[in-house]
Amino acid sequence: MIRSELLKKLVDENPELKIEEVEKILDLFFNQITQQLAEDGRVELRGFGAFSTRERASRKGRNPRTGEAVDVPSKRVPYFKPGKEMRERLNND
Repeated sequence: MIRSELLKKLVDENPELKIEEVEKILDLFFNQITQQLAEDGRVELRGFGAFSTRERASRKGRNPRTGEAVDVPSKRVPYFKPGKEMRERLNND
């Protein structure tokens, strides 16, 4: 599901809200998650999962075009850990 599909589904399920209001809510939701992660925080949505960041160490990489060795700097990357309820629903055979 992409953002526009999510937006349409929310509008369809909440006819009392205008599309602009739902867009503002979605923007606020995603911006708050992004801001919290940028501040090295964690966001937990019970039953769904937790967003956090992980540190990747610097390393030697290779330019795929030339094969030349390049330095890849350390960086933080987003990480998602699914919650118990989500894992159970995905693996319910």
